[in-house]
Amino acid sequence: MEQQPTVPGAVETVETVFRIESPRIIAGVARIVRDVGIAEELAQDALVAALEQWPRDGVPDNPGAWLTAAAKHRAIDLVRRRERYARKLEEVGRDLSVTAPHHLDEPADPDDIDDDLLRLVFTACHPVLSAEARIALTLRLLGGLTTPEIARAFLAPEATVAQRIVRAKRTLATKGVAFEVPYGPEREARLGSVLEVIYLIFNEGYAATEGDDLLRPALCEDALRLARVLAELMPKEPEVHGLVALLEIQESRAAARTGPSGEPVLLKDQNRRRWNRMLIRRGFAALGRANAVATGGPGPYALQAAIAACHAQAYTYEDTDWGRIATLYGLLAVRSPSPVVELNRAVAVSMAEGPEAGLALVDALAEEPALRDYHLLPSVRGDLLARLGRTAQARAEFERAAALARNERERALLLDRARSSG
Repeated sequence: MEQQPTVPGAVETVETVFRIESPRIIAGVARIVRDVGIAEELAQDALVAALEQWPRDGVPDNPGAWLTAAAKHRAIDLVRRRERYARKLEEVGRDLSVTAPHHLDEPADPDDIDDDLLRLVFTACHPVLSAEARIALTLRLLGGLTTPEIARAFLAPEATVAQRIVRAKRTLATKGVAFEVPYGPEREARLGSVLEVIYLIFNEGYAATEGDDLLRPALCEDALRLARVLAELMPKEPEVHGLVALLEIQESRAAARTGPSGEPVLLKDQNRRRWNRMLIRRGFAALGRANAVATGGPGPYALQAAIAACHAQAYTYEDTDWGRIATLYGLLAVRSPSPVVELNRAVAVSMAEGPEAGLALVDALAEEPALRDYHLLPSVRGDLLARLGRTAQARAEFERAAALARNERERALLLDRARSSG
């Protein structure tokens, strides 16, 4: 039997297009079947169909629309096969008339895609799930990461991550979580969960909790991409733009935050010529959009972005407007009170008013339960003591901080600071 010729590069094209388009495909299918787990399975079925057909028949003119239409065909067939077809058909009748394509190459309505993607964001980040489950599910459905990739990023066993994802899908189904964008007060509350998940993903990439590397750039990139998509979908939400601004400006420092061997470089020692000016400009533009659409005072993410902007505007560490940063942290402490915010405010106050003023604020946090195992509390205290010339006490604080640090790069830096304290 003669072997069928294959189209060169078709398999690679399938995999690349699916990775890019999978969030939109899953979102569009989930609108029909109302179950993100089933939607993901149907999207995978469409991927398998493409792997079978494209090498043989060629890559279609609009590969993303082909995959989307193929998955939606399967979703429609599944709905029609369900036992309570009549009731389900009435529930999604409008969707079927809109999404049932006449031809696999017919492009979908971009407005529908955006609406569906927004629904998927809010569903994957539903508060009914734990923070760990929300992060894993968001990276899987919206970031396009595989289970092994998520496991590597968070230094977790693959089996654990796989269980989180499976349980998250099951929880959404059993709890009857609606595939929708909430409105009113519920939307504001749910948006906070969405932003928190994206921020947590970025932070884990920006300063890894554990492991041998300080940075995990891929996670920062995924979080930035998700934040930018959300800003396009929700242009009138100031805190969405505030988060984008914060992440853009923070990411601008990435190249300067580590030395040649991957060792951390403190802010005051960073070569600011290595800061990415394009990302800084994008961050300033996003902060401008946040301020333009805000109806009241700035929210927590916009305030943090304004603090990051102060650092980005300073040509040198000495030029930093620490007084303004301390004021902004004071506002942030009112809008989003937390011991970590107070610790950061103490650092800013120490730079604006002197180490003694900062140390008084840090000492007031000494008994805070949330900071008991937080390595940055003794690290900050050690720095303030060193600036006051109390070297023996500073060394003890740096050693305590090193013992609490779980990241090897941070631990090495803290031990080095303890040794240099004399």
